[in-house]
Amino acid sequence: MRKSTRTLLAAALVLGVAAGPALTPAFAAPRPAAAARASTPDLSAVIAGLPRADATAALVRVGGTDGSWQGGSGVHDLETNAPADPAARFRAGSVTKIFTAATVLQLATEGRIDLDRTARSYLPELIPGRYATVTVRQLLNHTHGIPAADLAVGDTVEEWYAHRFDAHSPEAMVRAATAKPREFRPGTRQHYLNIGYTIAALIVERVTGDSYEHQVERRILRPLGLRDTYLPDGAAELVGPYNHGYQTMRLDDGTTGPRDVSVWGTSDAWAAGDLVSTTADLERFVRELFAGRVVRGPLLEEMFTLPKVSDLTSGDPAAYSAGLSMKRLGGREVWGKTGGRWGYNTAVASTRDGSRTLVYSVNATDAKGQDMNRTALGLMVAAYGLPD
Repeated sequence: MRKSTRTLLAAALVLGVAAGPALTPAFAAPRPAAAARASTPDLSAVIAGLPRADATAALVRVGGTDGSWQGGSGVHDLETNAPADPAARFRAGSVTKIFTAATVLQLATEGRIDLDRTARSYLPELIPGRYATVTVRQLLNHTHGIPAADLAVGDTVEEWYAHRFDAHSPEAMVRAATAKPREFRPGTRQHYLNIGYTIAALIVERVTGDSYEHQVERRILRPLGLRDTYLPDGAAELVGPYNHGYQTMRLDDGTTGPRDVSVWGTSDAWAAGDLVSTTADLERFVRELFAGRVVRGPLLEEMFTLPKVSDLTSGDPAAYSAGLSMKRLGGREVWGKTGGRWGYNTAVASTRDGSRTLVYSVNATDAKGQDMNRTALGLMVAAYGLPD
């Protein structure tokens, strides 16, 4: 990990713990274990004082055999300043990729998808010859070499906001991406992008003759009882109770401040980032996933196997598997996934043995920025410790 990143993480922890006296959370569960009690002041302090410049609300759950704790802070919206709803839904961003990967791996377990077969063999009319060797496994672990689709939206948050209701079909995004030269020979580098998961979901639809959304619902949401989780299929409105998301940007009067961005289309992300969920549902999902009750059998290890290649941008060892990523925090491997949509940052994480899980939703005003949100950083470090 680069020194600047380590310094930022350390600063986030100091800022969080030193934010003031321990917060009485908006809601809290009993803290039965000493390990959970030890971590609680850090977690409470990190979310103290919301709303503030970087976030308007935060919902947090820590679980596992080490003990459990849950808390929340901030407001439902900046107009009424009503307390944040602890059961609120939120946009989970790239946490969606775990659900997509799990669906593909279930189909692979059933023999309906072969991870070593090429994407072109499933979608011959969509994947051109220059990408003829890209396999399904490479789509899931970001080693495919296909560049991002050019959505022609813009570079600034203001430009994205102006196009927030634009519709992007997955087929059009794949055609735009595969019309460009490949970034590297498939299987030789890793570059984290959404496009591989867009193609993987189209393969799910091809082999099942069903929609991606219905397959995820039938295979994961319904069996696990995730009643507050759904895939909006591009819809801009959030269904059910939610805490409003805000993004700092230039406003109509020329000033800079928070704008309500809760209503925003998600077709640009689709199977790579459009999930809506709650902290309770995501905590249940990560617990069941790590226990082997979502992807059953040996193919679960695909989610805990990093390809032996380097990252295209940094040159560091690959950090992404099928659906998950791994970091060493506090002397142990932590597997999980972060996600960001405008106004919302989300993460799920767990040690491999399930001894400590973390789920958070931070209504971040700097979501999708170059640096990780300060409140989100503080929660990750408070739960697991600094990077090794």
